[in-house]
Amino acid sequence: MRLLSILTLISSLAILQACSPQQPASTETATTDTADANTTQNENPEPGFVELVEQAHAKANFREHAAVQFDLQLFFGGSERLNGTLTLSTDSRQALIATKDGNKIYVQDDKIFLSPETENKASARFGAYTWSYFFLLPFKLNDGGTIWTDYPDKSMNGKDYLTHKLSFEAGTGDAPDDWYVLYADEGNQLLQVAAYIVTAGQSQEEAEEDPHAIEYLNYQTVDGIPFATEWKFWGWRTEEGLTDQLGNANLTNFKLLDNTDGVFTPPADFVEG
Repeated sequence: MRLLSILTLISSLAILQACSPQQPASTETATTDTADANTTQNENPEPGFVELVEQAHAKANFREHAAVQFDLQLFFGGSERLNGTLTLSTDSRQALIATKDGNKIYVQDDKIFLSPETENKASARFGAYTWSYFFLLPFKLNDGGTIWTDYPDKSMNGKDYLTHKLSFEAGTGDAPDDWYVLYADEGNQLLQVAAYIVTAGQSQEEAEEDPHAIEYLNYQTVDGIPFATEWKFWGWRTEEGLTDQLGNANLTNFKLLDNTDGVFTPPADFVEG
């Protein structure tokens, strides 16, 4: 999916693959949250899953701002994999990932720009969209190429949720065979869990043998917009739900920006990755 979703700090491409979503979209088009992907929202007057989740996350308010900025500290296997500040345009077209050790990655639609000293450009590109996408997911449910179908299993680990399955039209982004199962709280409709597969370098059938999930926890409201301040990454199975914990992240220091002049412009010596 062409969505904005980091980093050379990930110790290997395999770890990145365990957590990577689709590539971001440069523009948004309204799609459906019903089983028929060709039915427009105007033909469905009752709020469906997508509309409820977007309203709960104050998408309209979020999009009134130019960008969101926050600090992200990420751990896998007990080791720190990322510690930096992310600045993301609310339309998901641009991003700046600035790590505490001074490295920077700039994202402009489907292009990334790296310091000339960056050794593993392929790994950097693979990760450049990952954490941004997971953060922006509640605001990106209507991007072009999305297909929504009902997911009948509403229970996971002893709790009931609002659920829907997200897949993608052929030709959408780098991995149109990826899919997600989203779980939202029945009461406040905030996104709680997104299970997913990653088909990069393998077939859909192979990817479905090892699905993962991200859990969104401890929401904090900033200017009326709820943001999860903690992520947990899990193994996931259709029957068992969340299984073994793989990693976690802390998100702090949220800011909403209305002026991003020059923020997303890479230095002249940065190279396209």
